[in-house]
Amino acid sequence: MSIKLVAIDLDGTLLPPQHQISSTVKDAIKRAQQKGIHIILASGRPFSGIAPYLKELGLNTANNYCISNNGSVIHQASDGSHLVENLLDFDDYQYFEELARNVGVHMHALADNSMFTANRHISHYTVTDAYLTNTPLIYCPVNEMDSSLAFTKFMMIDYPEKLDTGISYIPENVFENYSLTRTSPYFLEISNKTSSKGAALQNICEKLGITPDKVMSIGDQNNDIQMLQYASVSVAMGNAIEPIRQMVKFVTSTNEEDGVAVAINKFIND
Repeated sequence: MSIKLVAIDLDGTLLPPQHQISSTVKDAIKRAQQKGIHIILASGRPFSGIAPYLKELGLNTANNYCISNNGSVIHQASDGSHLVENLLDFDDYQYFEELARNVGVHMHALADNSMFTANRHISHYTVTDAYLTNTPLIYCPVNEMDSSLAFTKFMMIDYPEKLDTGISYIPENVFENYSLTRTSPYFLEISNKTSSKGAALQNICEKLGITPDKVMSIGDQNNDIQMLQYASVSVAMGNAIEPIRQMVKFVTSTNEEDGVAVAINKFIND
């Protein structure tokens, strides 16, 4: 088996809690690149939250790609331009903003590398997410929003118990018509039904002429499932949720123990 492409999730996978890539992980990725391996960063973050790590790893070049917003957009890694996008429209935004209020949780929306919230009392989870992803946060009432905006994803966010209750009130047809993924105890992420990291990864691999048997994916959460299923070598972080650990070929060490480097060295560099 000869791996030609490695898809790597960011939060909880490439990044430890301090959000700094260790020198051990950097060295493993650099050695893989020197062997001609494509490294694809695939995140729930918007491009603004991925770009600093592309630069840090030397992936911000014209021949590289990345996946943002849980697969809603495939970007040219050098400048963030959209190569493929599966978006939500203003009607979707109005529906989910009203739904979030009805079920009693906060919500924000991502569009154009900006984060919008109509919640006058902005959730601290929204503030934290904007800070961690380098995304401008804009308070804007619904009736003042630009109706021409297209959205990469919406996020219902709140305290875990409150979010649990809110999710229980979401109508069943919503789950049928959109992609809803619980990516942390605090986040429910909503995307276009056709969006997933797996679908975006498949698109990139077909563009590069790489078959799934030459692909390794590394992740830790529900939004990584399709990406892990696509790759012949699926790797869960040691800190991954249990369903992810159960479905993969290999469980590496945690994101605080250089798990990405351990996996790359096992399947590529050794």
